[in-house]
Amino acid sequence: MKTLHLLLGFLAITGNCQAEWYSRQFNVMGTVAHVEVSDSSAEHAAATMDAVEVEMRRIDSAMSPFIASSELSRVNRDAFTQPVMITKELFDLINMSIRYSALSDGAFDITFSSVGFYYDYRKGVKPDAKTISANISNINYQHLQMDEAINSIKFQTQGTRIDLGGIAKGYAIDRCVAILKSRGIRSAFVNAGGDSYVIGNRDGRPWFIAIKHPREKSKELVSLPLAEIAVSTSGDYERYFDDKDGTRYHHILNPKTGDSARDSQSVTILAGDSTTADALSTTVFVMGPERGLALVNSMKDISAVIVDKEGKVHYSDDLVMASKK
Repeated sequence: MKTLHLLLGFLAITGNCQAEWYSRQFNVMGTVAHVEVSDSSAEHAAATMDAVEVEMRRIDSAMSPFIASSELSRVNRDAFTQPVMITKELFDLINMSIRYSALSDGAFDITFSSVGFYYDYRKGVKPDAKTISANISNINYQHLQMDEAINSIKFQTQGTRIDLGGIAKGYAIDRCVAILKSRGIRSAFVNAGGDSYVIGNRDGRPWFIAIKHPREKSKELVSLPLAEIAVSTSGDYERYFDDKDGTRYHHILNPKTGDSARDSQSVTILAGDSTTADALSTTVFVMGPERGLALVNSMKDISAVIVDKEGKVHYSDDLVMASKK
């Protein structure tokens, strides 16, 4: 079974019985983040959670397109007129995004914001057909000129904008997991929006991570026993509005159309790291169940649970095989 640590027959290693659980929540990256750690020292746990919060806020301040002073906002303002030198961290994450674009034939594309910028989900505003038509050609990851020698980026077309919303939270989770492990934490849970990572076990038992029902908030589709794995869910119920005709407009855009992707209601990806899980949950959502499952099934140590537009649940091959054991 290729799924990383999907523990249907889990035998856990019992942790330190003297450790206690500590948790914290805070608002960052446009969502609520949650960190939970097992530690034998309250002071050490507090300092560790401080470090996690500081790191998430650092990444948000650098990569948010909604913070005018962020590095990403500077790119969006200046990268058409001249190459913009950026940190290696941002350069590498953009380059990783481009690799997912190439892998998915453009289903994942951080330049979706060239049209996505004109949506306002809180106010229920969508761009009209003329606005989409005028800007759709600016959505193309191949418009990004990356110069590794000086870590710079330039846009080939005016009006191109990038948004790392489909990968940045996953990256932030991975950075926080590295901090937790470097501080000796052996059991923990880190979450930001639809992205999570579980370290170790929960008092000698696996963590159980529930996948929400995309249409019934009080229901769960499935609860998975997991350890040492990333989980990312992308859904059409996170940021959306329904127009007067009942059409749902949500934040996961199809880069080919500039409209919301409509072949799925939710996609959950299990992977070894959160950056990969985050990017793939968006990618597979846009690709739809058939193409998305084909991609997942072709990849090593990646699993998926997809709810299609009709509400039918689809599983990647490894999960189907695991359920039969």
